[in-house]
Amino acid sequence: MVEEKKEKSKHKEEVGTAGSDTIPTREQLLKPVPQDGVPRRWYALHVLTAKEYEVCEKLKWGAKQKGIEDWVVNVLVPKERVTERRGGTPKVVEHKCFPGYILVQLPEHPENYTELWTLIRETQGITGFVSSRRNVPTPIPDEEVEGIIAIMTGEEEAPKPKLEFSVGDRVKIVEGPFTNFVGRIEEINVDRATLKISVEIFNRTTTVEVESWQVEAF
Repeated sequence: MVEEKKEKSKHKEEVGTAGSDTIPTREQLLKPVPQDGVPRRWYALHVLTAKEYEVCEKLKWGAKQKGIEDWVVNVLVPKERVTERRGGTPKVVEHKCFPGYILVQLPEHPENYTELWTLIRETQGITGFVSSRRNVPTPIPDEEVEGIIAIMTGEEEAPKPKLEFSVGDRVKIVEGPFTNFVGRIEEINVDRATLKISVEIFNRTTTVEVESWQVEAF
């Protein structure tokens, strides 16, 4: 159980109480693209899970050391802000949208830039480009990147995640005052990401409401 909690915490960071305003603007999130006539595209890099931020810093530092900062324009860890209620207090946490991946804005056809290509291949923690064919990386469609940036800057709401459970599923409560109780799901509130579960307490069947992250399949 301890190891499970550690694993979950790798993919989210607590920001503060609900309502705190720390959402970055586009100007804060992104550096302007150099006006040098070189077209830039966004690419996805697969990196070691839980090392996303570390890899971003290494990549930016390496570009600075090589004097090619203009070739590594922006490096992002896609994330979204959600509100979770813990102990009766709403907390805003940041979830990585795609654990194990980062987005980088590079010159189109980065394989043609020797120093840049070497930097990416030699940066510790990077395992390769996503959708690469014969060492030719495939850029991410601009509209997809725009949607991610809009979520990160609060211009759009992140799509509500599909809950992994269905009515009638047997689950075990692993967090909160009803920890270790086992029961069946009677009702699911997708908007609030909560579940009503029928459990037996003191030989009586009782319905309790918990958040979806507080249970696991049983």
